[in-house]
Amino acid sequence: MSLLFRRASLASLGLAFGLSALSLSPLMAQEAAPAPAAAAAPAAAPVDPNTVIATINGQPLTEADLVLAEGELSQQFAQLPPEQRRAAALSAAIEIRVMAAQAVTTGLDKDPDFQRRMAFLQQRALHGEMVEKGVVDKVTDAEVRARYDQEIANTPPTNEVHARHILVKTKEEAEAIIKQLDGGADFQKLANEHTSDPSGKTSGGDLGWFGPGQMVPEFDKAAFALEVGKYTKQPVQSQFGWHVIKLEDKRTKQPPAFDDVKDQAKQAVIRDKYFALVKSLRAGAKVEIPDANLKKAVDTLESAK
Repeated sequence: MSLLFRRASLASLGLAFGLSALSLSPLMAQEAAPAPAAAAAPAAAPVDPNTVIATINGQPLTEADLVLAEGELSQQFAQLPPEQRRAAALSAAIEIRVMAAQAVTTGLDKDPDFQRRMAFLQQRALHGEMVEKGVVDKVTDAEVRARYDQEIANTPPTNEVHARHILVKTKEEAEAIIKQLDGGADFQKLANEHTSDPSGKTSGGDLGWFGPGQMVPEFDKAAFALEVGKYTKQPVQSQFGWHVIKLEDKRTKQPPAFDDVKDQAKQAVIRDKYFALVKSLRAGAKVEIPDANLKKAVDTLESAK
């Protein structure tokens, strides 16, 4: 479960297409001598977001603007040393502003294609803001815990087994091993001596614990049919060869702890809230699609949500 809604980034706007600040090349990073270890510095005092960092043609660029640039362009700065990222972000922000100003001067902001793109990106950014403020921020811990409890309650209990096996190439070899077991031979010793499974040669054929469907069907069926402490009286054939299987133990599989899956539970709550919000908004919106085939395709997608 994964939420794929993100705020539109400056990089996606196409405004920072060839930032010269980003040509602080990996080569420079490689040549820079590693900084000596420093003692832990005291926590920095909070910076006023309205602090002016630079002015470009008389227009202020504030700390808040710089933080935004650092966040939105973080992927481009990922390869830079941390101490260079702030300067690179400022350089990029300055470059964006001067290029944008020149674009306005030359009338590019009036281009119909640009205006359509900007309108779409504004809508996309507002969509992301609505998801963030109207959905994600409103999810409570109690809702996440309730979703976890619901999933656990709706999941039927399943058994898992602990088994060993001896894998050989022919049915005759497997039958000979079963005969030795019938005579009281030790399963683990025989596994170490005869199995062709590399992982089982030093572990007595131990496969550990596994649940239904984790092994090939023939093996799975035979293992789960055994009683604890028993071994297969007939060789079991699979695509890997012939198996002799011994069941060591059975248990009911325990559900994952809440702390281990709470992030997935939260994403499930977010997803459900998002689609509920979309459904309510779509119900109140007048949407017309003249193309019948396209409308049918869209309706099919909508019904699957």
